[in-house]
Amino acid sequence: MEQRTLQEFVGLLSGADPVPGGGGASALVGALGCALGGMVGSLTVGKKKYAAVQEKILALKARSDALQQELLSLINRDAEAFAPLARAYGLPRETAQQQEERQRVMEEALVGATEAPLAIMRCCAEAITLIEGYAANGSAIAISDAGVGAAFCRAALDGASLNVFINTRLMTDRQRAAAFDREANALLDEYLPRAEQVFDTVRQQLC
Repeated sequence: MEQRTLQEFVGLLSGADPVPGGGGASALVGALGCALGGMVGSLTVGKKKYAAVQEKILALKARSDALQQELLSLINRDAEAFAPLARAYGLPRETAQQQEERQRVMEEALVGATEAPLAIMRCCAEAITLIEGYAANGSAIAISDAGVGAAFCRAALDGASLNVFINTRLMTDRQRAAAFDREANALLDEYLPRAEQVFDTVRQQLC
């Protein structure tokens, strides 16, 4: 999926097929946020004014480049995880035995379909931490890019969470569902305000 052109991806996203969907789109937006952080790093490295923080920026850049690729790969993982769930919805349920088998297959598919957007959320949370570092130490001429990166990662984190919650509400294993929900909510509670803080700080510097 990540090898498609932007035009192809957006066309697929607006079509009737269930994939790519909100999870894949969130992964792409998170990758763009990482890339914007990487731009700040690229515009900072090698500048005399920022020599004192160069090693810190290089470390941020190495990790954000890797995270960017991880998020791109999660576009595919999210699509692949949804396929078994789509098949499960189509299983027959006329007899009690068929209903039981359908529920078993659906439960297993729901777990996979939840783990993918949760992985996207973890990556976006880490990306927000990296962008905090870029905003605090990076080149002033690229500070707006750090702010946009924070906004993108915030949106991706929020978006991926909805793909977690839509699946956990259907799980019959409520203990497992609650564990997924707790992690997702913990990520939202910690990292949404941090992303907003970066964005607000950048806006205050520019306005």
